[in-house]
Amino acid sequence: MSSQSFAEFAGRAGQEIAVSEWLLISQDRVNEFARVTDDPDWMHIDVERARSGPVGHTIAQGFLTLSLLLSFTRQGNYLPKDVDYEFNYGLNRVRWLVPVAVGARIRNRTLLKSVKPRGANNFLVTTVNTVEVEGGEKPAMIAEWLGLVHIRDQDPSAS
Repeated sequence: MSSQSFAEFAGRAGQEIAVSEWLLISQDRVNEFARVTDDPDWMHIDVERARSGPVGHTIAQGFLTLSLLLSFTRQGNYLPKDVDYEFNYGLNRVRWLVPVAVGARIRNRTLLKSVKPRGANNFLVTTVNTVEVEGGEKPAMIAEWLGLVHIRDQDPSAS
């Protein structure tokens, strides 16, 4: 958790709040994702066949790229110190713009779009996540992600 308060965090709406480290997309990672999601599509796991396919090589699954937002967010460590817990609330929009080649490196840029109250100590946090491919002209994916966060009751004696 970051050292900022939730009020300071909310005040950063409209600003970039995190940039992750680059992450290598290995064939092993793609194969394992295919295994656990029961998605044996040849464009992801068959290196030989993919060479003569529409992209010319194996590619990461779009949902693998999307699921990596969890890791990128944890790495960003941007949630305030007074957040007690958070829930994944959903996605407003996800677009996969270019395929991620196996062997490429990707990273995520997180923009805090909005913070809206949702009852006592609860807030709906919307971020725009842009997953870049190292050396690429276009992002691989842009996803608007919603999280429901609960902040701790403030102890009046701590003021």
